[in-house]
Amino acid sequence: MNRPLVIDAHLDLAMNALEWNRDLARPLADIRQREMGLRDRPDRGKGTVCLPELRQGRIGLVVATQLARVTPYGSSLPGWHSPQQAWATTQAQLAWYREMEALGELVQITNGAELEAHLTLWNDRTTPDEGKAIGYILSLEGADSLVDVSYLHRAYAYGLRAVGLSHFGPGRYAPGTKMAGPLTPLGRELLKEMGQLRLILDVTHLTDEGFDQALEAYQGPVWASHHNVRQLVPTQRQLTDGQIRRLIERGAVIGGMLDCWAMDLRFIDTVSDPWQLNIRLENLVDHWDHICQIAGNSQHVAIGSDLDGIFGTEQSPWDLNSVADLQKYGAILARRGYRPADIDNILHGNWLRFLREAWR
Repeated sequence: MNRPLVIDAHLDLAMNALEWNRDLARPLADIRQREMGLRDRPDRGKGTVCLPELRQGRIGLVVATQLARVTPYGSSLPGWHSPQQAWATTQAQLAWYREMEALGELVQITNGAELEAHLTLWNDRTTPDEGKAIGYILSLEGADSLVDVSYLHRAYAYGLRAVGLSHFGPGRYAPGTKMAGPLTPLGRELLKEMGQLRLILDVTHLTDEGFDQALEAYQGPVWASHHNVRQLVPTQRQLTDGQIRRLIERGAVIGGMLDCWAMDLRFIDTVSDPWQLNIRLENLVDHWDHICQIAGNSQHVAIGSDLDGIFGTEQSPWDLNSVADLQKYGAILARRGYRPADIDNILHGNWLRFLREAWR
């Protein structure tokens, strides 16, 4: 069977490796087994992502994050108490990525030439996928860990190529999910430096006001790595139709995410059950459909699964056992009337077109 290449534009690999203590080079069954007696997190024993499963699903290229939030005094959110602690955490995450490179498990992709060479590797059907390194593009989810704007240049030098200003709650550069308000002065300064380096701006997690300000201020490449549709799930975390139109005008791609609460408004974290609510992989196609109808084509939707982003199978579609099941989207989209060219766009083509343009 000629299975297509899949690109997933949002995976918190290093966070899972270091904060969840998951050896992602091991088979998924081994990782789950080692966690069966643990009760410190609701997703113990229910992880869906590891490097062998990525290869099994022909997910040969991912956008992988660094993530360390700074929590201000008085906030109930978990996080570090200083930017220096957060920066040190991202450097530990970077060290894990480097170790995976040393093992031949991962290879960092930072420019167009490296991208094309990596695609040649994964398009070579004479070589088994099991022996291929998975490409990763490094993204910073929330900029809190940049002690000051000069640290952006240090991060660019080690391969950072995409930045989101915010995450959840208050942020040093921008407020994030479940908040309101504008970019901070630091955030506006950071956007100027990002423009000099032509980094990709990830608008995911921005407030509505921050979204508008960022798009007005930033003239470089923009994407929404993991976002769904507010018309279907009316929470601040999702994109309005107006925001979708503005992203389309900028040539952006929007990665659909598989966290159940972002797919179906009925789902409540740690309470609901995906099977009881019949939340399936196909639910995400409703969100893609909505964006495609606004765009008039399939060129602005793709995958940004966010799998194992502080949740596991207890908060994923019930017909997904591992990240390898992203391959099921080919058949699901075909049943929904998508043509082969549209399916290729969603599984990999849109992200590739975006990256080629951004790195031209």
